[in-house]
Amino acid sequence: MIAMTAAEFDELVAEALDTIPEELATLIDNCVILVEDYPPPDRPSDLLGQYEGIPLTERGEFYSGVLPDKITIYRQPTLAICDAFEHVVEEVHITVVHEIAHHFGIDDVRLHELGYG
Repeated sequence: MIAMTAAEFDELVAEALDTIPEELATLIDNCVILVEDYPPPDRPSDLLGQYEGIPLTERGEFYSGVLPDKITIYRQPTLAICDAFEHVVEEVHITVVHEIAHHFGIDDVRLHELGYG
């Protein structure tokens, strides 16, 4: 496990978000991205990230007035599987892309096919 402050981890998440192509980033709609230390008690303790919301592909013409979708990246489980700074950077990038893909309606099967499992 590698040690990293919350601020340092937040910066890696921000850098991963900066790698999202602009044409896709501008399509992210009504979505907040958060960093938490741990997943909620009702979720697996080794969960790296989570998307909660209504994917863009499922929003119909009556989609309005709803709370934002939420993407949460979990710091401690990510750090627990990494043994080097570069590994944390890679895992954060993979997790951020994975969760944003869920926002776009891409399921886990397709993400695994694309190498974002």
